[in-house]
Amino acid sequence: MKNTVPHPYGKRIRLHETVIESLLFLFALMSVMITVGIVVILFKESMLFFSSDEVTLSQFLFGTKWQPMIGQFGVLPLLNSTITTSLIAMLVALPLGLSVAIYLSEYATAKTKSIVKPILEILAGIPTIVYGYFALTFMTPLLRSIFGEEVVQMYNTASAGIVIGILILPLVATMAEDAISAVPKELRLASHALGSTVAETTFHIVLPAALSGLSATFLLALSRAIGETMVVALAAGAGPKLTFNPFEGAETITGYIVRISGGDVSYNSVDYTSIFALGLMLFIITFTLNLISRSISAKYHMEYE
Repeated sequence: MKNTVPHPYGKRIRLHETVIESLLFLFALMSVMITVGIVVILFKESMLFFSSDEVTLSQFLFGTKWQPMIGQFGVLPLLNSTITTSLIAMLVALPLGLSVAIYLSEYATAKTKSIVKPILEILAGIPTIVYGYFALTFMTPLLRSIFGEEVVQMYNTASAGIVIGILILPLVATMAEDAISAVPKELRLASHALGSTVAETTFHIVLPAALSGLSATFLLALSRAIGETMVVALAAGAGPKLTFNPFEGAETITGYIVRISGGDVSYNSVDYTSIFALGLMLFIITFTLNLISRSISAKYHMEYE
């Protein structure tokens, strides 16, 4: 006598359900394979760069000059300008985004939300190249009018960083609001019942409870800022330069990749393969940030019954 495994819902498994399940599995597998393919290509092309006689790993990581055409492969100038623009972006996006999220979640009426949220969605839908021209034609002249034309160069990392902060503002606001809204309403009611004001409840109860989601939001926003391309390509500058002055022009990693990939560099030359090495560095940085984000979320995760 045959042993038959009953369906969990007491029904016979139908053919179309099996087909749908198989298709969904294939789509999920496809996304994984695409990611693996990207990583394999990055490693393969990067090995061509590091296997060159002109390049050493120590020079790449600790060198202070990046001029591949004359055999100088120090990534620190590109990395420094990338970090500078990203930190400026976070200084703009985090306080503004968190403030917007707190207001929408704890203070705003339904009518106000219906007005503010579509505006945030419009900001998120603007092409990044438009933000780049906005940085070049509006933010840079504004900074030069405030600090002086002799202080602020036409291409500078400050204007690029500020506009990147505006660009990622909808991401921070939306994800932070989701994290704050996920805090159970009972905690708010209990706090109000003890006589706390809305502000006291928000800053002493709600935000600490939402810390895991907020920390993940901030790190994901930082990853987004590091990977931004068009804004820095148009507004930050086109020459690698190790400077800590945000009012000076300096090329970022993504800006360099755009410039080299769109130029007349010969295939498989050291200049060409260098963009894959830089892409691999960006991948490692963002991957590390995502791991930190997951570990922080797991550490501060709170479960409510």
